[in-house]
Amino acid sequence: MKHYPKDEADLQDVPLMRDTARQDRVLERPGGLQRHWRLLMVGAVALGLLVGLGLVLLHFTGASSSVDRSRLTLATVERGRFVRDIAADGQVVAATSPTLYAQAPGIIDLKVHAGDPVARGQVLAVIDSPDLAAKLAQESATLMSAQNDWRQAQLTAASRLRQLQDAFNQAEVDRNTARREADRSQKAFELGSFTELQALKAKDALEKAQFAYDQARTDLAAQPQQNRFDIDSRKALLERQQLLVKDLQRQVTDLTVRSPVDGKVGQVQVADRASVAKDAALVSVVDLTALEVEIKVPESLARDLQPGMGATLEGDGRQWRGVVGGVSPEVVNGEVTARLKFADARPQGLRQSQRLSVRILIDARDNVLMVDRGSFVDQDPGFAYVVHGDVAQRRPVRLGAQSVQKVEVIDGLAVGDQVVVSGTDAFNGADRVLLAH
Repeated sequence: MKHYPKDEADLQDVPLMRDTARQDRVLERPGGLQRHWRLLMVGAVALGLLVGLGLVLLHFTGASSSVDRSRLTLATVERGRFVRDIAADGQVVAATSPTLYAQAPGIIDLKVHAGDPVARGQVLAVIDSPDLAAKLAQESATLMSAQNDWRQAQLTAASRLRQLQDAFNQAEVDRNTARREADRSQKAFELGSFTELQALKAKDALEKAQFAYDQARTDLAAQPQQNRFDIDSRKALLERQQLLVKDLQRQVTDLTVRSPVDGKVGQVQVADRASVAKDAALVSVVDLTALEVEIKVPESLARDLQPGMGATLEGDGRQWRGVVGGVSPEVVNGEVTARLKFADARPQGLRQSQRLSVRILIDARDNVLMVDRGSFVDQDPGFAYVVHGDVAQRRPVRLGAQSVQKVEVIDGLAVGDQVVVSGTDAFNGADRVLLAH
């Protein structure tokens, strides 16, 4: 039978029970490296294994570098129909869009506004130029004076010729008279009726009359040529003045600005009743009866464009046939401008500056070995990387014609070869490259 203590004195004699207070102790929190040292050790081992595996693969494959396959674009060499064409965005432009200029300074009186339909020959504006009108009046007066001078030269030449003709006739009469007198004096001298002195005087008078006759004949023969010189000189001055007046009349006529084509007023570049300078742009007229499509193509493709090539034009859900009309010889920012004409009748509903899709067929051949076009064509000319498993090997190739999507393979590749068409810049020209996943 157990004995339980009844009072405090009894409790002092009972032995105390041991608790767990002395069993607990404070532990220090480990640092970051201590907590993750196992993970770091595992990662280091795994990295070492991967590096070792990569080195082994590079050694056995002969590759000098490794590139992630996801950075590359591959294409398969195939044989089929090779279509060489040019695709571009075109802009509808007017084949004829003349700009009219002021022929002389003056005040302009506009007769039309931008967007107004106009007919060929319709008055668009009138320029009031007092200076030009005054100059025309002055030169017209000078022209009348030149005409009078020319007529006066003709009358003077005719009068001078008549005078010389009269002088020649008089000299001829005097010579004949002197000749008869000399003959009579000589006969009288021989009969003894005249002295020798009288006979000699008659002979001298004959010689003098003969000299005057020769002089008159020479003057008469030379006068027509002199007359022609005088008349032609006056005529040249007259013709020069006529041309000057004719040009001024043309300028005055051009002060009335008329439309050279049927179409619409494009831009009015001056204000009504404004003062304009000579050669200032006034009005542009757009000929909507003759539309063309203007495109810009890369210089590398422009060399294959030739006038007369067929094209397809699309826009607003419609399609038209076109023909290459001309190719600009100038290269601007690596592009060349070309113009296409509509092969059929002018399409209805097209607007100036409207955008159209253009496709120009350059060449189409069957049974051609080809591959997708990519940056490898220009990055490493004459070479291509062919993929075998996980290795890309550099191989010399010879390429031919190029289209927008394909490039012709002449030599170096076969049907089914996998070619790296994009991303070869990461290979740095290596002969063999390992492709990592």
